[in-house]
Amino acid sequence: MQFQVMNSPFKQEQADLLNQVLPSMTENQKIWLSGYLANSQAASFTATADPVLENALETEVSSQASVQSATREVTILFGSHTGNCEALAGEISEKLKQQDYKVTLSVMDDFKPKNIKKVQDLLILTSTHGDGDPPDNAMSFYDFIHSKRAPVLDDLRYSVLSLGDSSYEFFCQTGKEFDERLEELGGKRIYPRIDCDLDFEEPAEEWFDGVLATLNNAKQVNNEGKNDVQLAQTDKVMNKPIYSRTNPFKAEILENLNLNGRGSNKENRHLELDLEGASLEFEPGDSLGVFPENDPALVAKLIEKMEWNPEEHVPVNKQRELRPLRDALTSTFEITGLTKPLLEKAAQLTANKELNKLITSDHHEELKAYLYGRDLIDLVQDFGPWNVTAEEFTGILRKIPPRLYSIASSLKANPDEVHLTIGTLRYDAHGRKRTGVCSGQCAERSQPGDALPVFIQHNSNFKLPESPDTPVIMIGAGTGVAPYRAFLEEREETGAEGDAWLFFGDQHFVTDFLYQVEWQKWLREGVLTRMDVAFSRDTSEKVYVQHRMREKSRDLYQWLQAGAVLYVCGDEKYMAKDVEAVLLTILQQEGNMNKEEAETYLADLRKQKRYQRDVY
Repeated sequence: MQFQVMNSPFKQEQADLLNQVLPSMTENQKIWLSGYLANSQAASFTATADPVLENALETEVSSQASVQSATREVTILFGSHTGNCEALAGEISEKLKQQDYKVTLSVMDDFKPKNIKKVQDLLILTSTHGDGDPPDNAMSFYDFIHSKRAPVLDDLRYSVLSLGDSSYEFFCQTGKEFDERLEELGGKRIYPRIDCDLDFEEPAEEWFDGVLATLNNAKQVNNEGKNDVQLAQTDKVMNKPIYSRTNPFKAEILENLNLNGRGSNKENRHLELDLEGASLEFEPGDSLGVFPENDPALVAKLIEKMEWNPEEHVPVNKQRELRPLRDALTSTFEITGLTKPLLEKAAQLTANKELNKLITSDHHEELKAYLYGRDLIDLVQDFGPWNVTAEEFTGILRKIPPRLYSIASSLKANPDEVHLTIGTLRYDAHGRKRTGVCSGQCAERSQPGDALPVFIQHNSNFKLPESPDTPVIMIGAGTGVAPYRAFLEEREETGAEGDAWLFFGDQHFVTDFLYQVEWQKWLREGVLTRMDVAFSRDTSEKVYVQHRMREKSRDLYQWLQAGAVLYVCGDEKYMAKDVEAVLLTILQQEGNMNKEEAETYLADLRKQKRYQRDVY
């Protein structure tokens, strides 16, 4: 609907401004604005009203306040692996508090499961881990809700926001299971569950607006006294930009070095980025998000095959902001990965019978095989003809997701800098050489002086112990050693006295001993108490970190008994699973436990935050 001068009290200039602003506003913003205008009008009215009307208005305001005070408490529980759900939960909590809601915010593992029967309005935000499993910090709550001990929840209202990656078979599985189980227990949905892909910002905002609209239930939220705060916050933002995932900081590259020696099968880059002026803060264990760009050569090849005009403008978001096609395919849309949802959308843009056959349910294994290692160029080559415009085709693509890298430096040790350890992904598949989007950009197209758009992703699930006297055991392979470099830099700066033990593995001692000089320096100085290494390709029989753990099983168990915090960082599918299997074996062997007792011991370590994993 457009404001027209003829049917409104506005001048043409004012109507034009309103027509520019209103279409871009969310429901939440419109609600806030209506409340703001209503309160302004009420304040103006009371300044001139007679006593009778003033008393009546006071009664009405008091009544509204009474309704507001009766607002049901909102409980937000999150399960987070990389920190996305944790960050979203924090943002949603603050927004609800600004709307005068009473909010309880908690990671699922810290929430007493039996208290679920006392909860009135429940918002669950969760990612999915591995093969459809809940995140580590959601497991105990998940197990309780799905057990026979879970209570009937007839008085519960709830809604679920699920984060995932549609390239995985069990996309958003944990969120789906929470949603279904809460309904089975008698809960009523505040708003339907939304499953978010890697570009989750817009659907997450849609979900929150829907939840808030239901919570408000057509009542006007009392915003009195908020105006000055809002203006102050706006002024602060205008004077000093706040950098985040939605507003990344362009960090200049100071150093870009290859950590591997000549002849190595790997290329791991050490990047040092300048954060001066960003006012970004982080702790060891946090990650840095990097927004990469697609390889221009790949973009050019796609445009050529589709016979598009690279300068044609296409929309890049829901607000229909237009950008040249070449730029949009380079910096906005993902073109290097295929997912089942993408193929289902693409099938509607071509008459190719083979593609429509491939996405049917009885061709599950063939689809899975086709998706592996292929990209958008493969898709357009294999399933043409494509009689569609560039705008129609880009309309089915998802945004390039940021890549998260464990920060490899301490802010205390390196003020205004952040360091990364990035393994370059290169492989051959289906007749073409392939390169990782972000790792390839850093290895091949990024030089000192260039800039990368970055943001901090906090991770409360992978943190040094509060007491500097607590011993730590750090297990990592390849680039999984990155956060431990940050740990030891931090411990060196703070003078931590607790013992530190590092298990590190890679392929070859001569070419792949990442940060070797630094580890040796810390060993000499006592910052690192002991170190065990495993180089899998230097012996006839492959040796990995889990083999070194087994060799030192007695000492490792004694460290755990002495209160050590154990960290695992690296590949989730193989390394992390093998490490956990060895841990259970060590507990059974050295602690005289059976399998069930060992699993309970490890679960207790996880609950005490003494077993922390950052796996991918």
